Amino acid sequence: MSLYVEATLGLAQLQDQGRFGVRHLGIGQGGALDWQAALLANRLLGNSTDCCVLEIPAGGLTLGIEADTSLALSGADLQARLDDKPIAPWHSLQARAGQRLRLQTPRHGLRAYLAVPGGFQTPVQFGARATLSREGLGGLHGDGRALQVGDRLPFVAATRPPAAVIETLRPDYSAAPLLALIPGGQLAYFSGTSVFALFNSDWLVDPASDRMGIRLRGPQLVYHGAPLISEGIALGAVQVPPDGQPVVLLNDRQTIGGYPKLGALTPLALARLAQLQPGQALRLRATTVEQARHDLLAWFRRAEGGICYG
Repeated sequence: MSLYVEATLGLAQLQDQGRFGVRHLGIGQGGALDWQAALLANRLLGNSTDCCVLEIPAGGLTLGIEADTSLALSGADLQARLDDKPIAPWHSLQARAGQRLRLQTPRHGLRAYLAVPGGFQTPVQFGARATLSREGLGGLHGDGRALQVGDRLPFVAATRPPAAVIETLRPDYSAAPLLALIPGGQLAYFSGTSVFALFNSDWLVDPASDRMGIRLRGPQLVYHGAPLISEGIALGAVQVPPDGQPVVLLNDRQTIGGYPKLGALTPLALARLAQLQPGQALRLRATTVEQARHDLLAWFRRAEGGICYG
């Protein structure tokens, strides 16, 4: 059984939790940018948390339903409608053959995630199904391309009990976030004025952002250290190119790089960053590895009981 792509902006991609253990081969990670929303979409259907979901940035997607089945929607409010019925995110829903699911302009947030029973059944390459456009890996046909009109997305249709994510786990995408940054050793080579500005200024999401990295606009940061040798790039690393404007490196980042880095955003901060629209503001705060780990484990504990049924 499948969903049929009737309209798309060309941005929607199939993603799971990404590839690991292959960066020494020059292969990127990929995976859902908002890993929390993707995980909760799967949990709404009782799926394994690494099942393949559909990541839908900025809406503009219409899917034809070709079999009676349960679906689950999480993340951004893309004004979803099943035929003429509004569909709220953070819920599972029952869809019938012949219906259409439309995801439109974002109202809050940027990326929605659609899960199906058992996940989308696409080729597994290097241990994952995640779409990696630059490497030409993953996705519907294993060639790394985004969805196109006429594509059919295969899965095993099934009915699941109605479910919803509890209110306390649903982020408020309308609020300007305060994102946690773990400072790195190279931060010491930025000017004192730059370090002050980093944590005491508003930063705006630049429209020239993508799955490789989110560019931030704000005060110019000045690096006084020596040139660096290229090194491995961690997820969430905040590098500063010569223009002094930070770039938060995301799932489709390059494997190595030589620009100086301020540190790295925490996993929770990255999930929230993935939902910011171009032009939205954010602030940064310093944290420690220990605190980041504590906060992450606390979220997972809350997520264990985060689904209500009926």
